[in-house]
Amino acid sequence: MFELLLSADMMVPDPDAMTEKLVGKLGIFKHERWRQAFDNHPYIAHFLRVHKSLAVAPTRIEPQWHLDRPNPGDPLFHDFLESLKAFQGRHRPMITHSIVLALHGDKFDALVSKLMSRRLPFRMAQRTPEMPFDRLWLGATPENPYYDPSVDGGLCIEIMPTEPLQMPAETYQLPAAKPRDASPGDMVRVTARGFLVRNLDETLRKVASNLDWEPSTAVENIRSEGYRRARMGFTVPNSATLDVLEATYWNTDAGHCLNNWGPGPYYIRIGVNDLAAKAEDLRARGTMFKWIDSCEAVDGRPLIKIDPKALDGQVFEFEECQG
Repeated sequence: MFELLLSADMMVPDPDAMTEKLVGKLGIFKHERWRQAFDNHPYIAHFLRVHKSLAVAPTRIEPQWHLDRPNPGDPLFHDFLESLKAFQGRHRPMITHSIVLALHGDKFDALVSKLMSRRLPFRMAQRTPEMPFDRLWLGATPENPYYDPSVDGGLCIEIMPTEPLQMPAETYQLPAAKPRDASPGDMVRVTARGFLVRNLDETLRKVASNLDWEPSTAVENIRSEGYRRARMGFTVPNSATLDVLEATYWNTDAGHCLNNWGPGPYYIRIGVNDLAAKAEDLRARGTMFKWIDSCEAVDGRPLIKIDPKALDGQVFEFEECQG
Protein backbone atom coordinates (compact mmCIF):
# COMPACT_ATOMS: atom_id res chain seq x y z
CA MET A 1 0.00 0.00 0.00
CA PHE A 2 2.56 2.60 1.14
CA GLU A 3 5.61 3.21 -1.06
CA LEU A 4 8.31 3.62 1.57
CA LEU A 5 9.33 4.46 5.11
CA LEU A 6 10.91 7.88 4.67
CA SER A 7 13.20 7.86 7.70
CA ALA A 8 14.21 6.17 10.91
CA ASP A 9 14.00 9.22 13.14
CA MET A 10 15.06 10.12 16.66
CA MET A 11 14.14 13.21 18.66
CA VAL A 12 17.30 14.35 20.45
CA PRO A 13 18.04 17.69 22.17
CA ASP A 14 21.06 18.35 19.93
CA PRO A 15 20.61 16.83 16.46
CA ASP A 16 23.84 18.42 15.21
CA ALA A 17 25.83 16.66 17.94
CA MET A 18 24.00 13.38 17.36
CA THR A 19 24.80 13.65 13.67
CA GLU A 20 28.50 13.92 14.44
CA LYS A 21 28.22 10.93 16.79
CA LEU A 22 26.49 8.80 14.14
CA VAL A 23 29.13 9.76 11.59
CA GLY A 24 32.01 9.05 13.94
CA LYS A 25 30.70 5.94 15.71
CA LEU A 26 28.92 4.21 12.81
CA GLY A 27 30.25 5.76 9.60
CA ILE A 28 26.90 7.18 8.45
CA PHE A 29 27.12 9.87 5.76
CA LYS A 30 26.22 13.53 6.36
CA HIS A 31 26.13 16.57 4.06
CA GLU A 32 25.33 20.22 4.72
CA ARG A 33 22.53 20.06 2.13
CA TRP A 34 20.92 17.23 4.09
CA ARG A 35 20.45 19.50 7.12
CA GLN A 36 17.00 21.13 7.17
CA ALA A 37 16.04 24.21 9.20
CA PHE A 38 13.43 26.90 8.47
CA ASP A 39 12.59 30.10 10.37
CA ASN A 40 8.84 29.60 9.91
CA HIS A 41 9.09 25.89 10.83
CA PRO A 42 11.41 26.02 13.85
CA TYR A 43 13.17 22.69 13.87
CA ILE A 44 16.51 21.15 12.93
CA ALA A 45 16.62 17.83 11.10
CA HIS A 46 19.41 15.91 9.41
CA PHE A 47 18.42 13.42 6.70
CA LEU A 48 21.50 11.24 6.91
CA ARG A 49 22.27 8.37 4.56
CA VAL A 50 23.85 4.97 5.02
CA HIS A 51 24.53 4.85 1.25
CA LYS A 52 24.85 7.90 -0.96
CA SER A 53 22.33 6.61 -3.53
CA LEU A 54 18.67 7.14 -2.55
CA ALA A 55 17.67 4.47 -5.06
CA VAL A 56 19.78 1.97 -3.13
CA ALA A 57 18.90 3.32 0.32
CA PRO A 58 15.68 5.39 0.28
CA THR A 59 15.10 5.24 4.06
CA ARG A 60 17.28 7.77 5.82
CA ILE A 61 18.43 8.29 9.42
CA GLU A 62 16.88 11.43 10.91
CA PRO A 63 18.14 12.99 14.14
CA GLN A 64 15.94 16.03 14.76
CA TRP A 65 14.50 18.41 17.31
CA HIS A 66 11.76 21.05 17.35
CA LEU A 67 12.73 24.39 18.85
CA ASP A 68 10.66 26.20 21.47
CA ARG A 69 9.88 29.17 19.25
CA PRO A 70 6.75 30.47 17.45
CA ASN A 71 5.80 28.20 14.56
CA PRO A 72 3.89 30.31 12.00
CA GLY A 73 4.18 27.56 9.39
CA ASP A 74 2.29 25.07 11.56
CA PRO A 75 1.13 26.73 14.81
CA LEU A 76 -0.71 23.59 15.95
CA PHE A 77 2.33 21.34 15.80
CA HIS A 78 3.76 22.35 19.19
CA ASP A 79 0.71 21.08 21.05
CA PHE A 80 0.64 17.91 18.97
CA LEU A 81 4.34 17.27 19.59
CA GLU A 82 3.95 17.75 23.33
CA SER A 83 1.14 15.20 23.30
CA LEU A 84 3.41 12.75 21.42
CA LYS A 85 6.11 13.21 24.06
CA ALA A 86 3.58 12.61 26.82
CA PHE A 87 2.27 9.49 25.04
CA GLN A 88 5.74 7.97 24.61
CA GLY A 89 7.19 9.12 27.94
CA ARG A 90 9.32 12.22 28.33
CA HIS A 91 12.31 10.32 29.74
CA ARG A 92 12.29 7.66 27.01
CA PRO A 93 15.71 7.75 25.28
CA MET A 94 14.13 6.88 21.91
CA ILE A 95 11.24 9.19 20.96
CA THR A 96 9.75 9.63 17.50
CA HIS A 97 8.25 12.82 16.13
CA SER A 98 6.35 10.54 13.72
CA ILE A 99 6.74 7.40 11.67
CA VAL A 100 6.71 9.02 8.21
CA LEU A 101 5.08 6.93 5.49
CA ALA A 102 5.05 8.08 1.86
CA LEU A 103 2.77 7.12 -1.00
CA HIS A 104 2.14 8.32 -4.55
CA GLY A 105 -0.21 11.25 -5.01
CA ASP A 106 -3.19 9.29 -6.34
CA LYS A 107 -2.93 6.89 -3.40
CA PHE A 108 -2.55 9.81 -1.01
CA ASP A 109 -5.75 11.35 -2.34
CA ALA A 110 -7.59 8.03 -1.99
CA LEU A 111 -6.35 7.53 1.57
CA VAL A 112 -7.37 11.03 2.74
CA SER A 113 -10.78 10.54 1.16
CA LYS A 114 -11.09 7.20 2.98
CA LEU A 115 -10.15 8.78 6.31
CA MET A 116 -12.82 11.42 5.82
CA SER A 117 -15.50 8.93 4.80
CA ARG A 118 -14.70 6.82 7.85
CA ARG A 119 -14.77 9.94 10.08
CA LEU A 120 -11.34 9.11 11.48
CA PRO A 121 -9.43 11.92 13.21
CA PHE A 122 -6.51 13.40 11.31
CA ARG A 123 -4.85 16.77 10.87
CA MET A 124 -3.11 18.32 7.87
CA ALA A 125 -0.51 21.07 8.04
CA GLN A 126 -1.08 24.13 5.89
CA ARG A 127 1.05 24.45 2.77
CA THR A 128 3.76 27.08 3.12
CA PRO A 129 6.47 28.53 0.86
CA GLU A 130 9.02 26.36 2.68
CA MET A 131 6.80 23.25 2.55
CA PRO A 132 4.34 23.64 -0.36
CA PHE A 133 2.99 20.11 -0.03
CA ASP A 134 0.65 18.11 2.18
CA ARG A 135 1.55 16.42 5.46
CA LEU A 136 -0.99 14.48 7.49
CA TRP A 137 -0.95 13.17 11.07
CA LEU A 138 -3.28 10.48 12.34
CA GLY A 139 -5.13 10.62 15.63
CA ALA A 140 -5.53 14.40 15.99
CA THR A 141 -7.69 17.19 14.54
CA PRO A 142 -7.16 20.96 14.21
CA GLU A 143 -9.69 21.59 16.97
CA ASN A 144 -8.13 18.91 19.22
CA PRO A 145 -4.46 18.68 18.19
CA TYR A 146 -3.43 16.01 20.70
CA TYR A 147 -2.37 12.54 19.68
CA ASP A 148 -4.86 9.70 20.19
CA PRO A 149 -3.65 6.16 19.31
CA SER A 150 -7.12 4.96 18.33
CA VAL A 151 -6.44 5.28 14.59
CA ASP A 152 -2.95 3.74 14.23
CA GLY A 153 -2.61 1.69 17.41
CA GLY A 154 0.16 3.83 18.88
CA LEU A 155 2.47 3.99 15.84
CA CYS A 156 2.47 7.83 15.68
CA ILE A 157 2.06 7.84 11.90
CA GLU A 158 2.58 10.82 9.60
CA ILE A 159 1.75 10.46 5.89
CA MET A 160 2.90 12.49 2.91
CA PRO A 161 2.96 12.08 -0.87
CA THR A 162 6.15 10.89 -2.54
CA GLU A 163 6.31 13.62 -5.18
CA PRO A 164 7.89 16.35 -2.96
CA LEU A 165 10.67 13.92 -2.00
CA GLN A 166 12.03 14.05 -5.56
CA MET A 167 13.41 10.54 -5.32
CA PRO A 168 15.32 9.24 -8.37
CA ALA A 169 13.18 7.22 -10.78
CA GLU A 170 15.31 4.14 -10.08
CA THR A 171 13.92 4.09 -6.53
CA TYR A 172 10.62 2.67 -7.78
CA GLN A 173 11.92 0.35 -10.49
CA LEU A 174 12.25 -3.43 -10.45
CA PRO A 175 14.57 -5.16 -9.99
CA ALA A 176 15.68 -3.05 -7.04
CA ALA A 177 18.80 -0.93 -7.43
CA LYS A 178 21.98 -2.44 -5.97
CA PRO A 179 25.18 -0.72 -4.87
CA ARG A 180 28.00 -0.56 -7.37
CA ASP A 181 31.51 -1.65 -6.43
CA ALA A 182 30.64 -2.19 -2.76
CA SER A 183 33.68 -2.66 -0.53
CA PRO A 184 33.78 -4.97 2.50
CA GLY A 185 32.07 -3.29 5.43
CA ASP A 186 30.14 -0.76 3.34
CA MET A 187 26.63 0.00 4.53
CA VAL A 188 23.94 -0.69 1.93
CA ARG A 189 20.56 0.41 3.30
CA VAL A 190 18.37 0.67 6.37
CA THR A 191 16.61 -2.71 6.38
CA ALA A 192 14.20 -2.33 9.31
CA ARG A 193 12.86 0.05 11.93
CA GLY A 194 11.55 -1.70 15.04
CA PHE A 195 8.64 -0.28 17.05
CA LEU A 196 7.45 -1.76 20.36
CA VAL A 197 3.74 -1.83 21.18
CA ARG A 198 1.88 -3.24 24.17
CA ASN A 199 -0.59 -5.31 22.19
CA LEU A 200 0.51 -6.34 18.71
CA ASP A 201 -2.82 -7.88 17.74
CA GLU A 202 -4.73 -4.73 18.69
CA THR A 203 -2.34 -2.48 16.75
CA LEU A 204 -2.63 -4.70 13.68
CA ARG A 205 -6.43 -4.66 13.93
CA LYS A 206 -6.46 -0.87 13.98
CA VAL A 207 -4.14 -0.31 11.03
CA ALA A 208 -5.99 -3.00 9.05
CA SER A 209 -9.48 -1.64 9.72
CA ASN A 210 -8.60 2.06 9.53
CA LEU A 211 -5.82 2.14 6.91
CA ASP A 212 -6.32 -1.19 5.07
CA TRP A 213 -2.67 -1.95 5.85
CA GLU A 214 -1.67 -5.55 6.56
CA PRO A 215 1.66 -7.21 7.43
CA SER A 216 3.59 -8.47 4.42
CA THR A 217 4.18 -11.85 6.11
CA ALA A 218 2.59 -13.85 8.92
CA VAL A 219 3.30 -12.69 12.46
CA GLU A 220 6.49 -14.38 13.73
CA ASN A 221 7.50 -15.36 17.24
CA ILE A 222 11.22 -14.47 17.53
CA ARG A 223 11.88 -16.41 20.72
CA SER A 224 15.59 -15.67 21.05
CA GLU A 225 14.88 -11.91 21.03
CA GLY A 226 11.76 -12.20 23.19
CA TYR A 227 9.25 -10.57 20.84
CA ARG A 228 6.51 -11.24 18.32
CA ARG A 229 7.04 -9.41 15.06
CA ALA A 230 4.70 -8.15 12.37
CA ARG A 231 6.70 -6.94 9.38
CA MET A 232 4.97 -4.08 7.56
CA GLY A 233 6.38 -3.87 4.05
CA PHE A 234 6.37 -1.28 1.29
CA THR A 235 6.12 -1.28 -2.50
CA VAL A 236 9.69 0.09 -2.81
CA PRO A 237 11.75 -3.05 -2.17
CA ASN A 238 14.78 -1.14 -0.85
CA SER A 239 12.70 0.65 1.78
CA ALA A 240 13.18 -0.36 5.38
CA THR A 241 10.34 -2.41 6.79
CA LEU A 242 8.42 -1.22 9.84
CA ASP A 243 8.74 -4.07 12.34
CA VAL A 244 5.91 -3.83 14.85
CA LEU A 245 6.94 -5.74 17.97
CA GLU A 246 5.35 -7.05 21.15
CA ALA A 247 7.73 -8.15 23.91
CA THR A 248 7.00 -11.70 25.08
CA TYR A 249 9.65 -12.18 27.77
CA TRP A 250 10.97 -9.67 30.27
CA ASN A 251 14.63 -10.71 30.46
CA THR A 252 15.64 -9.76 26.91
CA ASP A 253 16.73 -6.48 25.33
CA ALA A 254 13.20 -5.88 24.05
CA GLY A 255 11.64 -6.84 27.37
CA HIS A 256 13.94 -4.51 29.28
CA CYS A 257 13.32 -1.66 26.82
CA LEU A 258 9.55 -2.03 27.10
CA ASN A 259 9.51 -2.35 30.87
CA ASN A 260 12.11 0.38 31.45
CA TRP A 261 10.69 2.95 29.05
CA GLY A 262 7.37 1.78 27.63
CA PRO A 263 6.23 1.37 24.00
CA GLY A 264 7.79 3.35 21.19
CA PRO A 265 10.61 3.24 18.64
CA TYR A 266 13.19 0.51 19.10
CA TYR A 267 15.95 -0.64 16.74
CA ILE A 268 17.29 0.83 13.53
CA ARG A 269 18.78 -2.09 11.58
CA ILE A 270 21.26 -1.50 8.75
CA GLY A 271 22.33 -3.99 6.10
CA VAL A 272 26.02 -4.09 5.22
CA ASN A 273 28.28 -5.77 2.71
CA ASP A 274 30.42 -8.22 4.75
CA LEU A 275 29.37 -8.03 8.39
CA ALA A 276 32.76 -9.20 9.68
CA ALA A 277 34.42 -6.28 7.88
CA LYS A 278 31.91 -3.88 9.48
CA ALA A 279 32.82 -5.32 12.87
CA GLU A 280 36.47 -4.44 12.20
CA ASP A 281 35.43 -0.93 11.17
CA LEU A 282 33.49 -0.49 14.41
CA ARG A 283 36.47 -1.68 16.45
CA ALA A 284 38.68 0.85 14.67
CA ARG A 285 36.15 3.58 15.57
CA GLY A 286 36.15 2.52 19.22
CA THR A 287 32.45 1.66 19.06
CA MET A 288 31.37 -1.01 21.54
CA PHE A 289 29.09 -3.75 20.21
CA LYS A 290 27.93 -7.32 20.74
CA TRP A 291 28.36 -9.95 18.01
CA ILE A 292 25.66 -12.63 17.86
CA ASP A 293 26.74 -15.65 15.80
CA SER A 294 23.22 -16.77 14.93
CA CYS A 295 20.19 -14.57 15.51
CA GLU A 296 16.65 -15.70 14.85
CA ALA A 297 15.62 -12.12 14.04
CA VAL A 298 17.73 -12.25 10.84
CA ASP A 299 16.98 -15.86 9.87
CA GLY A 300 19.83 -17.37 11.85
CA ARG A 301 22.53 -15.15 10.38
CA PRO A 302 24.97 -13.11 12.49
CA LEU A 303 23.85 -9.79 13.97
CA ILE A 304 25.76 -6.88 15.48
CA LYS A 305 24.12 -4.93 18.31
CA ILE A 306 25.70 -1.57 19.06
CA ASP A 307 25.99 -0.75 22.76
CA PRO A 308 23.20 1.86 23.24
CA LYS A 309 25.41 3.82 25.65
CA ALA A 310 27.62 4.72 22.68
CA LEU A 311 24.69 6.56 21.07
CA ASP A 312 22.85 8.11 24.02
CA GLY A 313 20.40 5.24 24.26
CA GLN A 314 19.61 4.82 20.55
CA VAL A 315 19.46 1.18 19.44
CA PHE A 316 21.31 0.33 16.22
CA GLU A 317 21.95 -3.09 14.70
CA PHE A 318 23.85 -4.35 11.67
CA GLU A 319 23.09 -7.40 9.55
CA GLU A 320 24.50 -8.90 6.38
CA CYS A 321 22.53 -7.36 3.51
CA GLN A 322 20.60 -9.98 1.51
CA GLY A 323 19.73 -9.58 -2.15
